[in-house]
Amino acid sequence: MTFAQRLEKTAARLDARLDGLLGGNGGDAGTIRAKPAGAIPDRLQPDRLRQAMRYAALGGGKRIRPFLVIESAALFGPGADAALDAAAAIECMHCYSLAHDDLPAMDNDSMRRGRPTVWKAYDEWTAILAGDALQALAFEILSRSSTHPDASIRADLILALARASGAGGMAGGQALDLAAEKLKDPDVLDAATISRLQAMKTGALITCACEMGAILGRANNDERTALKSYGDALGRAFQIADDLLDAEGDAQTVGKAVAKDAAQGKATLVSLLGIEAARRKLSEIEGEAIAVLSIFGARAAVLRETAAFVVNRKA
Repeated sequence: MTFAQRLEKTAARLDARLDGLLGGNGGDAGTIRAKPAGAIPDRLQPDRLRQAMRYAALGGGKRIRPFLVIESAALFGPGADAALDAAAAIECMHCYSLAHDDLPAMDNDSMRRGRPTVWKAYDEWTAILAGDALQALAFEILSRSSTHPDASIRADLILALARASGAGGMAGGQALDLAAEKLKDPDVLDAATISRLQAMKTGALITCACEMGAILGRANNDERTALKSYGDALGRAFQIADDLLDAEGDAQTVGKAVAKDAAQGKATLVSLLGIEAARRKLSEIEGEAIAVLSIFGARAAVLRETAAFVVNRKA
């Protein structure tokens, strides 16, 4: 199986699981369709909210973060089935962040994954609530015994995702990014600060995906440290590749608006370093990511291919 086929197969399995978790027919009924005694009748259920959640979560995408959960766990034995719900949880968190990032008050994007963003397809308040509900669903999934029978493992997964998503991670990085863009904060314009905010905004959830795989696989300290370092490097590479796509890509291929960073005067490593220097930096980071996987030997072949995919992606 080629890397592309492996990625596509995982994405298809993840989509089927998300469909079930969000009340579709592709898996078990999940939380949203469950009707315990005394549940609100269907006619009073917030169907528009449920539809928006499905729109946000089932709109395609590469599913890199859940792929990393599954492949990191696979280093230690657990197969895709054992890691699938944890993978679904991190994708719910990621899709929540996209629904909110696209809002007019944030990045004000109209297109995502080749179709209207959630707020454009529905409205702002529905997009906000859909994101809120997806975030809550992520933690609900991780708290279930069906995700992992060991409560201590579930607690570690919840803690890892909470830290990666909050003020010290994804949300904090977005706050720094918006401060630079909208408040013209001069303290968020140098390379070191930009690298920090990008490590929080984009990198934290990617690193978390690798750590969640390590938690599921009961990795030892050295193995967990190696996967964290790999995730950190991969997150940095992902953001630089994303910035290069914004600078050089076309909207039809990328599936969203491009050339926005320059138009908004946003400081990125590409704008600071220039395109050629950014490409050299990207290659350097790929080497770092691959090097830290040496502890796993041949078992990490798929993760090495993942680093190359992230660096060379076109969408």
